Amino acid sequence: MLTSPPPADPRTGTPAAPQTDADTDTALPPGLRQRHLAMIALGGAIGAGLFVGSGVGIRAAGPAIIVSYVVAGLLVLLVMRMLAEMSAAQPATGSFSVYAAKALGPWAGLTAGWLYWSLLVVSVAAEAIGAADIVTKWVPGVPGYVWMTVFMALFTGSNLAAVRRFGDLEFWFAGLKIAAICAFLLLGALAVLDMLPGTADSPGTAHLTDHGGFLPHGWHGVALGMVAAVFAYGGLETVTIAAAESDDPARAVGRAARTVVWRICLFYIGSMAIIVTLLPWNSPGTDAPYSGALETLGIPGAAHIMNAVVLVALLSAMNANIYGSSRMLYALVRRGDAPRALGRVTGGVPRGAVLASAAFGFVSVLLSVAWPETVFPFLLNTVGATILIVWLLIALSQLRLRRRLEQEAPERLVVKMWLFPYLTWLALLTIGGVLLMMVFEAESRTQVICTGIWTAVLLGCAWLKRTRAERLAEQLLEA
Repeated sequence: MLTSPPPADPRTGTPAAPQTDADTDTALPPGLRQRHLAMIALGGAIGAGLFVGSGVGIRAAGPAIIVSYVVAGLLVLLVMRMLAEMSAAQPATGSFSVYAAKALGPWAGLTAGWLYWSLLVVSVAAEAIGAADIVTKWVPGVPGYVWMTVFMALFTGSNLAAVRRFGDLEFWFAGLKIAAICAFLLLGALAVLDMLPGTADSPGTAHLTDHGGFLPHGWHGVALGMVAAVFAYGGLETVTIAAAESDDPARAVGRAARTVVWRICLFYIGSMAIIVTLLPWNSPGTDAPYSGALETLGIPGAAHIMNAVVLVALLSAMNANIYGSSRMLYALVRRGDAPRALGRVTGGVPRGAVLASAAFGFVSVLLSVAWPETVFPFLLNTVGATILIVWLLIALSQLRLRRRLEQEAPERLVVKMWLFPYLTWLALLTIGGVLLMMVFEAESRTQVICTGIWTAVLLGCAWLKRTRAERLAEQLLEA
């Protein structure tokens, strides 16, 4: 993680500031179009968190999970608007890690970049495991680790190809997934309105008020549901990473951020509303909420249909997350926060960064096979709260960079955060509130502790890097 410090300025003896992606990001040629950007963000965000993990939130909040997803969606909207403002003004492959380094210092860039990289590579492994579990049920004669290896190899290969080929693959992958969600929303809405022929009578809104009422666990349950919703929304940030490889980054990131957020909110909030209307929140069907909702409609083979959809969602998220992690690692290399050997670009693709990110995914898969009850859950806990730390750094960066841009280059503010700085501070307070709540909840406390330890390790690495640079500067002065 630590590399040689930058050479000292011979005039002052102080270490020269490393160049950032935002300053020198010319090595990766543009290859992504607007349609690619939107689908890449959707591909990374709509995964197991929606199709599987949402059941945890439903059991915690009951029908009020709708409120949890609305509040979390508003927070995501604010974070993405802040990120769009910075990305449109200064497009960079490293996105928020670059902005954190510029606004808060090199320590923040290193911490944000490695936190997000670790989140994505562990997510890739989790998605590979989930996808293998589904296929193993269909083809029980083939061990799960074989399917994990096949999936990892397939998407490593797609990310080693030209970025436009990756974008095309993700476009169709995410398109299939979105079509399935839209079909679910349509069928569900027709069933709620009792307009779907051949199905049982609609429960109307009875499930929203029965079984303990709309707030069966009170507002505390809504808060717990919001924790689940926050992590389900994670992954949207990838669109600002990918924007640097488009023909018109400033325009592309603004448009993609706007369209992706409302689509995600529609899919998530709409899905939750359909599920808790068709399905009692405390029924066993919430273990697999989408399949459970379809089964109440009497659709033949509902479980197999949803398993196929979940498989596509997981594979799409794997593809997008390998991409996002490799670009973040590439940005870290260019700032001197990762080994230089990983920064080689071949055919317009940072293949060293792709292979390193995928390699960690392969290792995580092996750990899940060898120690499924200990090591891999520890990895998941370690990255459990990282998205909140990243969002915190995004908001802090936007606070400082916005004021700096208003003074130095106001013409670059083509996308602006609403009601600045009030909504930025509101987002910061909300993120802090979610973290605090996680500390006081036994089920999530371990995640905060593990993520805190990992963050402290990264801060220690940043301190060591700075110390080495200062010592080198002193040696040059003495010489």
